[in-house]
Amino acid sequence: MLARFLIKTTTVSEQREISIIPICQRDSMASGLDAVTEAPLLQPETTRRATTSRPNLNEIYGLPIPLTVYPVPTFFPTNPLWLLQFGYNYIYQILFASSHPNPHYKGIFSPETRSVHITEETTAKILWQQGFFGKGNLSRSEPTWLDREKRRRGLLAKVTSEEITKKRREERKEFKNERARKERETIEQRLKEEGKIPKAAKAQGGELLENGQPNGMAALGENRCGPETTLEDLLASTGASAGEGRGRLEAHPDGELQSTQLDRDGIVGPNKPAQSSADFNAGQRSGNGPVPTLLLHNNDVEAITNEEHLQLTLEEAFFLVYGLGVLDVVDPETHTTIRAPSLLHLFRRHSYFPPTTTPTLQPDDPFMLSYVVYHHFRSLGWVVRSGIKFGVDFLLYNRGPVFSHAEFAVVILPSYGHPHYSKSEVHGKEIETKERKSWWWLHCVNRVQSQVKKSLLMVYVEVPPPTSGNNNDRDMKNRETNDISGLFRMYKVREVSLKRWIPNRTRD
Repeated sequence: MLARFLIKTTTVSEQREISIIPICQRDSMASGLDAVTEAPLLQPETTRRATTSRPNLNEIYGLPIPLTVYPVPTFFPTNPLWLLQFGYNYIYQILFASSHPNPHYKGIFSPETRSVHITEETTAKILWQQGFFGKGNLSRSEPTWLDREKRRRGLLAKVTSEEITKKRREERKEFKNERARKERETIEQRLKEEGKIPKAAKAQGGELLENGQPNGMAALGENRCGPETTLEDLLASTGASAGEGRGRLEAHPDGELQSTQLDRDGIVGPNKPAQSSADFNAGQRSGNGPVPTLLLHNNDVEAITNEEHLQLTLEEAFFLVYGLGVLDVVDPETHTTIRAPSLLHLFRRHSYFPPTTTPTLQPDDPFMLSYVVYHHFRSLGWVVRSGIKFGVDFLLYNRGPVFSHAEFAVVILPSYGHPHYSKSEVHGKEIETKERKSWWWLHCVNRVQSQVKKSLLMVYVEVPPPTSGNNNDRDMKNRETNDISGLFRMYKVREVSLKRWIPNRTRD
């Protein structure tokens, strides 16, 4: 038998409060109620707000690398048949299943851009979703040119990441202009109260001072009334200090905008996840944002050719070739697959600008140093991306740029600690220049990383001695040509975390 409920309504401070009372308490409360009405059972299914399912990012970007992993069957120590199941799965995975794609992914080496191009759309999508490899040549990171072109023609309502970034920058610009305007109004009001600016008198042509001069910011200078006027310019014109103005601004009653702090990535706080285009589109479908209207509705429109390709850096391409074995790099002239030893030599030559033509390469080639660091952090599970926009070599993501912003910024520095480089005829000015950096360079890099809420990692790579032309070093030359693993074992990586010390924030 379903229980019935009574609803008692009272008004407190112009707000209606509803309390649900069991029917068994009606007799004891009947005298105190002004009005009692019976209400039927509420249907929770009809009162719930309709929600739309968001795309599951954990499912889309579930694999950290483009390999198929076969889990080991569950171990049951009390069941002897488990050994038969384990043996069957092991033999099946060895003989019939493969973790690598068959055939391998194809990429074309481009000497002009010093990168590897992935022109097949399916392969580009797999490499991006399974490890965040590469970058679209017509996009910021994820290849979204085709979606942007369809949206421009009115064939797609999906919002791309570039449009999200553009909107976020416009909102940040409006926020800064509004904050500057409120700062000027606050400082102007304070100066009026102190008597530095006379009170204005109304006139037909606008607000004028008693002596006929225009009121407000025009009295402080005609060139300082724009939205780009800073607080320091305003205070410098009146002789007030910046601390006084900002202290008064914090006590402003409308302090919502003033209390908000944005970092360089356009987010509030260092650990806020990055907003992807999938989340933005889901928010639009749920009613949290404006849904764009489609301009075209006819189905017989011409197909759009995808003019974008995925660009892999030299480190990413060699990691997919040598580290994972899922990519084949093709020579653009001969259209043949380049083997890993020849590809290593090719990438080492093109790591210089212009590409070097010398047959003997040095152990401190830029590609060798960068790939050792790239392979090191990829092996530890980090997503490694280029850090050129922040003035560093690499950026380290915990899971990927879709889930959160980069946590660490990596700067690569060669270290010549081997006894070979301590000799006077070897340790010259060139090696000293490569090994040492100026303190103002370090200050600039560290300042940038602290502004974008990232920790700076200085990674020192121990450079091995070079190979000579003697017969005794013939094994070393063969190791460079064939044994790539033995060559990389000669390098060592040492990490140093650097944090900026701010006296007024880190006193303890």
